[in-house]
Amino acid sequence: MTFIADPITFITHWLTQLMGGWGWSATLIQVLLNILGSGILVLGAMVFTTVLIWAERKLGARFQDRPGPNRVGPWGIFQTIADMLKIFTKEYITPVGADKIPYNLAPALAVAAVLCVWAVLPFSSTVFGTNIGIGLLFIIGVGGLGEIAIILAGFGSNNKYALLGAFRAVAQLVSYEVPMVIVLLIPVMLSGSMGMNDIVAAQSVPFIVLAPIAGVIFFITLIAENGRAPFDLVEADSELVAGYNIEYSGLKFGFFFVADFLHAFTSALIFSTVFLGGWQGPGVENAPILGFVYLLIKTLVVYFIMLTLRFSLPRFRIDQMMNLNWKILTPLALFAFMVTALVNKLLPAGNNLIRIGGLLAVNLLLWFITNWALSRFITNQPRPVVSGARPVAIGEKKTVVKEETSA
Repeated sequence: MTFIADPITFITHWLTQLMGGWGWSATLIQVLLNILGSGILVLGAMVFTTVLIWAERKLGARFQDRPGPNRVGPWGIFQTIADMLKIFTKEYITPVGADKIPYNLAPALAVAAVLCVWAVLPFSSTVFGTNIGIGLLFIIGVGGLGEIAIILAGFGSNNKYALLGAFRAVAQLVSYEVPMVIVLLIPVMLSGSMGMNDIVAAQSVPFIVLAPIAGVIFFITLIAENGRAPFDLVEADSELVAGYNIEYSGLKFGFFFVADFLHAFTSALIFSTVFLGGWQGPGVENAPILGFVYLLIKTLVVYFIMLTLRFSLPRFRIDQMMNLNWKILTPLALFAFMVTALVNKLLPAGNNLIRIGGLLAVNLLLWFITNWALSRFITNQPRPVVSGARPVAIGEKKTVVKEETSA
């Protein structure tokens, strides 16, 4: 394999031969390569976060008719670096009565929960952290570390607003994990494996075509799990000041935002891997580096859609958010799973065209039935009747006294 077609594999083989020529054992070489790969992955993800912060601020400014960062460097590209230097130099303030162990552990755990996901994501056919048979289950389990970080931050801060913010954040995250886990059973069923590499390899046709309803539900739950608009009740300024991280300052405060920005991109990366075919694309057999390019393009498209929703939609009320999850997404996820399992079992496995058409037709039929049922339900809802005169806000009338001037 040439360097241009697959640079990572080429460098790995070169380092293996180099260290083997020094007389090092194969086990030691493998351990050193694993440590080097993990360090590069973590460092690359953290550095890439600075680019994500700048890009998100510029896109948000364009959506909301603002210039965005445009002073520090050309197009404001160094603004994130300036903000990082400012955060590094800010004073660490620990509130009185805080439990120092969970208080200090929460920011690091929030970032670690996101970085651990990258360990099982395949970036191309030859580049991945580790190929375990329960990769999808590992991603769901590691996601729970982020919820633990939120609980630790809320309990450890000794602040009632932080505690209430942690309660509400965990209620939201745990609730939306239910439909997420249900719809993730569909790609597992279609691929016959929970390994991320196997799921990507099974997508000769992207699963978003075979199971569009599952893809839409998974996309919505990813946004809710990230706590971004319109599901940003985790940080409701008018009610919770800043939520569970209100008592943090300096670099500890910055860690939560690093986790937020990196989590958004990681969510788009997971969606592209599970439902859009990941690194699959023309020419990847001869040039695996193309798989990385395809995955990056798909991820950026999904990430842009997420940002479009964030900067366009208003925040849901807490009751609206919970009603959407328990009354719409969860029942729809259960129906989609059962219907997909039934049709996938009945249709012949040898004829791929009939299987694709049948699964797509059933998903579209379920979508139209759901849309019809919701329309009927909304139409039949009684209109609230307002009795009496509506209160009107009228300002106090001020009497203007004109002073008479003598001629």
